[in-house]
Amino acid sequence: MVKLCGKEVEAGALPRHVAIIMDGNGRWARQRNLPRTKGHQEGAESVREITEACAEMGLEQLTLYAFSVENWKRPKREVDYLMRLLARFLRGQRKTIMKNNVRFAVIGEIAGLPEGVRREIEITRRESGRNTGLRLCLALNYGGRREIVEAARQLAGRVSRGELGADQITEEAFSQALYTAGMSDPDLLIRTAGEQRVSNFLLWQISYAEFYFSPVCWPDFRRPQLEEALLAYTQRERRFGGVKETR
Repeated sequence: MVKLCGKEVEAGALPRHVAIIMDGNGRWARQRNLPRTKGHQEGAESVREITEACAEMGLEQLTLYAFSVENWKRPKREVDYLMRLLARFLRGQRKTIMKNNVRFAVIGEIAGLPEGVRREIEITRRESGRNTGLRLCLALNYGGRREIVEAARQLAGRVSRGELGADQITEEAFSQALYTAGMSDPDLLIRTAGEQRVSNFLLWQISYAEFYFSPVCWPDFRRPQLEEALLAYTQRERRFGGVKETR
């Protein structure tokens, strides 16, 4: 059993895989007359707390939309700060990741990230590789449409080389060509800060996910807000296109 908002819930009723669009760092800072960097700092604390909570609850995977391909359009000073913050976060949280038996993974175009960030990613991924608990997956330099295009190109290349027949391109084969190959699809997609759109995130993978939109900006989204989202999920009926049998 797991306690959510003071209510006992069967652990099996929880989602296996939660994906989160972490929105509202800048808005949170602006509302407090603080620099945007302060919002990103507090947002990193939310990442730590939500990751630990998911690990404690026994979830299989937590995927966080950390930096999109569109985010490069932001001012260079802010992007540079985000990259430094990411590298510092990975270094600072490595012991916590190991303590909580968390496996670290990344999806996206990693080659396009700064060398220092790539180094910290590889160290964290390697050191946590034998852990058996929650998989923490960061989407970095990620775009859902680009991921789908890259998968299509990969499969087209295999067909042109005679390694694969066109009639062998199934949904399963396509899924295995995505960045998320070997991962389960999200059961629950959470977006913070009141926005209600998916913003090019896991477009293929969220086909059957439940959506939960929180008005709370990401820096204020902590365990109580996570529990509210999970409790709402447990109260929904997932039929995957079928119908509920009635007597």
